[in-house]
Amino acid sequence: MNSHTPDTRKLPMLILYVSDQERSASFYRNILGSEPVLHVPGMTEFLLTSSCKLGLMPERGIARILCPVTQHPAEGNGIPRCELYLMVDDPEKSLQTAILAGASEISKAMPRDWGDTVAYCQDPDGHIIAFAR
Repeated sequence: MNSHTPDTRKLPMLILYVSDQERSASFYRNILGSEPVLHVPGMTEFLLTSSCKLGLMPERGIARILCPVTQHPAEGNGIPRCELYLMVDDPEKSLQTAILAGASEISKAMPRDWGDTVAYCQDPDGHIIAFAR
């Protein structure tokens, strides 16, 4: 790492448990329009902002830590468990990009009560993604 490369190892990260790391890495590469800052067996990381990352971890890997104390993460697939709220220039265009990458549409872009225009979809594992302006 040179003096111009930021050290992203200490940044806070939201980690999504995914059934297929490669499929999810490809999906998020497409919708975020960026390459991961880390992509190794067991973890893929994308820089969302200069102060936050998105991690993708295979369910089978985290299950070795969590189970049997908690339910296996795969048992929750398709159940909305979190929302990734992304600020974008064009929510409808971002939604269409996500659909082409494998997302399922939930709602087209429309004005919401809180003042943002937001489109919603589900990624291939059922995690909710909001594209907002």
